Amino acid sequence: MHRATTVDEAVSLRVKYGADAAVYAGGTELLLAMKLGVARWPHLIDVKPIAALRRVESTASAIRIGATVTHWDLERDPIVQRLLPSLAALERNVANVRVRAAGTLVGNIAFAEPHADPPTLLNALGASVLLQGERGARTVAIADFVTGMYQTTLAPDEIVVGVEIPIPGAAVRASYVKFQILERPSVGVAIVGELRDGRFGSAPAVVVGAVDEMPRRVDTAALRGADARDEKTADALADAARRSVEPVADLAGSEEYKRHVVGVFARRALDDLLAQAA
Repeated sequence: MHRATTVDEAVSLRVKYGADAAVYAGGTELLLAMKLGVARWPHLIDVKPIAALRRVESTASAIRIGATVTHWDLERDPIVQRLLPSLAALERNVANVRVRAAGTLVGNIAFAEPHADPPTLLNALGASVLLQGERGARTVAIADFVTGMYQTTLAPDEIVVGVEIPIPGAAVRASYVKFQILERPSVGVAIVGELRDGRFGSAPAVVVGAVDEMPRRVDTAALRGADARDEKTADALADAARRSVEPVADLAGSEEYKRHVVGVFARRALDDLLAQAA
């Protein structure tokens, strides 16, 4: 176990040990995988002592969340509650209180566990992942960062230092709803849209997660200008959401069942969006 006290020190350790090292923050996913014997790293780089990664900050256009900020921190943070209430609501329902107290938002994203809540909403909100490596810093849209089940574009010499989320405009609403019967969500649907007099000012961003190997963005181009209160709009959204995914059958249900549930919860997400606008 290597305890880094600065970002540069953590990067140096990543460079030194490469694929033999994993970054350790909350450890709720990492340590479980190691206990189950499905993954093993000779070296763990503990980034919890890095004070700069424990902050939640905002600018005029975005919120920046550090890599060691926990789910428990976010659900109670006044900045998040005021500017991104949909994220605060999501965080209150991640796993259980023990996981939320230890687990971090960035760790959830970096592990790329397919049955997870945050990446779905963050994808719809247009969030980006902030990376630091030997060659400097770079920013990657979360939609491009997660490339598959437990797979990301993180380089062997890089660490994730935070997440940056654009602050939605005054007319924009965001909603995340999920279906869950086991320990992890079976289906999660996020919708972010600008509503003016009940109509979508532009095509809403809709993302379906947990049902597939990674979050999938729904093609909503046909909904630009549509009346969100119209039953035909709800039908079109549900149909587009069902067509966007390739469900993985498991203990939570068959492919056909999960595809049906995706349509149901796409409609519920739209209902929640309308309730917020009202």
